[in-house]
Amino acid sequence: MTDRSATRVDVVVVGGGAMGSAAAWQLASRGRDVVLLERFAPGHKNGASHGASRNFNLSYADPDYLALLQEALPLWRRLEGETGEHLLDQVGIVNHGGAVNQGGAGYDTVAAALARHGFDAEFVDPVEAGRRWPGIRFDTRVLFTPQAGRLNADAAVRALQTAAAAHGARVAHHRRVTSIEPVDDDHVSIRALVLDPATGEETGDTEHFDARRVVVALGAWTTKLLGGVLPLPRLVVTQEQPAHFAVRDPDAAWPGFNHAPTPGDPRFDFWPSPVYGMLTPGEGVKAGWHGVGPVSDPDARTFRSEPEQLELLRRYVREWLPGADAEVLTEISCTYTTSPDSNFVIDSRGPVAVAAGFSGHGFKFTPAVGALLADLVEGTRATPSLFALTG
Repeated sequence: MTDRSATRVDVVVVGGGAMGSAAAWQLASRGRDVVLLERFAPGHKNGASHGASRNFNLSYADPDYLALLQEALPLWRRLEGETGEHLLDQVGIVNHGGAVNQGGAGYDTVAAALARHGFDAEFVDPVEAGRRWPGIRFDTRVLFTPQAGRLNADAAVRALQTAAAAHGARVAHHRRVTSIEPVDDDHVSIRALVLDPATGEETGDTEHFDARRVVVALGAWTTKLLGGVLPLPRLVVTQEQPAHFAVRDPDAAWPGFNHAPTPGDPRFDFWPSPVYGMLTPGEGVKAGWHGVGPVSDPDARTFRSEPEQLELLRRYVREWLPGADAEVLTEISCTYTTSPDSNFVIDSRGPVAVAAGFSGHGFKFTPAVGALLADLVEGTRATPSLFALTG
């Protein structure tokens, strides 16, 4: 076994999913010397950043989230311009049912907050909404956000790493970081095992980095690596189990959708949570329960849906998505890493910055989270209190 001599670098980013790749892009574009370390192969499906579709959902009332969305939208377009990748389709999102957003705010509150932050919001009668989007059955008035839409997650991660490398970052896959040891406020030691690209097994080689800063964006593996380094909140990892359902009319218009149950209405008694979804071109209509999958070890996942939840999801499709075929589906598996209040954790202590706890609603914010992490590294912006570590 060999231990290569330490490599001196300004910033090491640990985790090559969406958030880590965005941080590497932002830092490299500012002239920082950056190494991005990722355990798995490009395009892997072990975490939360794979697949071809994520909702770019604007339906928030909290000003911190809306400010982050204001920052994210032009950054997505900048990334498209730098790489030539098409990432964001602004097909709109329809919200109906009970509480409209992640924070539980009502339609009028969300619409007013969106207007204050420069986003459009339109109320649509359910009958009119059914005419516009016949693939969906609506049970209340609809809050339609036309600037929302759909992101290609796979293409986004690829573009972020391409852009980071174009600005000089070293992107290294098959590196499993095993230790992060802060030395002082401007020095952190990082060790990584080198893995065989073909098998994922350890090769016996290690890499050692001495850095001024480290950014950790490891999703489901955050607590495993940083539990003794930072005062993290309890982060619960679940295996979420949406599915793609076949589309009946390939020419029908599909916005993204969020559907929340109405408390006390017996039609929703079987629901374990609100439902989200969107059309994934070429794959069908994606639909899923939000944040109610089984608690899981990210290194010991089944990648299979829990049968009862899958059957309930098929029932939802039969009752509420007439444009999709509940009998023709492909299962999907991903992870959520959820904080106690479902708010993000984006903060730093000494030379260590962390991005975690995105709780199933973080992808849309990716480039803005990368910018915030870069600002934390450079000491130019404090994290909003909503996302701060408390210890």
